[in-house]
Amino acid sequence: MKISTPLYFDRSTQMLTDVQGKLAKTQEQLSTGKEIVKPSDAPDKAAVVTRLESQIARQEGYLATLKSVNIRLTAEETALKNTSDVLFRIKELTMQGANGTLSAQDRQSVALEMRTLREQILSLANSQDVNGNYLFSGSRASQPAFENDASGRITYLGDHARMKVDVGDNRRMNLNMPGSDTFVRVVRTNEKGEKVGVDFFQVLADAASAIESGDNTTVQRGVVEIDALQNGISEGLGQVGADLTVVDMQTNVLDQMLLQFKTTRSDVEDLDYTEAITRLNRDQIALEAAQSSFAKISQLSLFQYIK
Repeated sequence: MKISTPLYFDRSTQMLTDVQGKLAKTQEQLSTGKEIVKPSDAPDKAAVVTRLESQIARQEGYLATLKSVNIRLTAEETALKNTSDVLFRIKELTMQGANGTLSAQDRQSVALEMRTLREQILSLANSQDVNGNYLFSGSRASQPAFENDASGRITYLGDHARMKVDVGDNRRMNLNMPGSDTFVRVVRTNEKGEKVGVDFFQVLADAASAIESGDNTTVQRGVVEIDALQNGISEGLGQVGADLTVVDMQTNVLDQMLLQFKTTRSDVEDLDYTEAITRLNRDQIALEAAQSSFAKISQLSLFQYIK
C-alpha cells in the first residue's frame, strides 16, 4: 500500500463519517426512546416487534368489540328489567280483577291501566341501541321487533337468529337476544281441546278484556299465563346477565394479554437510556478526537519529510 497525502485524507474522512453516523444513530434513539429506529438496525428484533404489534392491534380490536357488546347487553338488561317491573304490576291488576266484588266501573279502570301498561311493554320490546338498531329483532335489527298488524294484533317481525361476534382468537359470544326467546308465547287449550300458541301481547290483551267483561274464569287463566310470561322475561334476564359476566371475564383476559404483549415489545424495542447516554458521550469524545486528528493531519504533507 502506498502512503500518500490523499490516503491520509481518505482514512480521516472515513473515520469522521463513521463516528458521526454512530453519534447520529444514538441521538435518534434517544429522541425516540427506541432501540430499533429502522428495521435495518436489527432485522430479527424488528420482525418480533412487528408480530407483537399485530397481536396488540388484534387484542385491542377484540376489546373494542367487547365494549360495544357490553353497551348493547346493558341496554337489553335495562329493557328487560323494566318489562319485568311492568309485568309485576299487570299481575297485581289481574289478581285484583279476579275479585268478584269489583263494580263494572272498577273493572273498566283496571282494564284501562292494563292496556296502558301493555303499550309500555311494547315500547320496551322495541328498544333501540345507540346506533338505532332494535335490540330484540334478531338479525333484522333495522325494523321494530313488534308491531300492530292490520287486525290490530301485535306480532313479532324479527327472526330467531342469534348473532355472534369474535371476542378472542378462539372465543365467540352472543351479540343479541331475539324477542321470541324472551317475549315468549304460551300454550293454551282452545274450545276444541286443541293446544295452540298465543303471543305474549295477546295474553295481556285477553286478560284485560276478561277483566273488563267480568269473565273470572278467563281472568284466572290470565294470572297463570302472566306467570309464564314473567318466567320468560326472567330467563332472558338470566341469559343477558350470563353474557355480561362473559364480557367482564373476557375483558380481563384480554387486558392481561395486552399487558404481556406490550411488556414483551418494550423489552425488545425500548432503549436502555443509561447505556445509550454512555455511548453518546463516548461517541462525542471519539468525534472530537477524530476532528482534532483530522485538523492536524490536514496541515501535513509528505513533502515535509523529504530532504
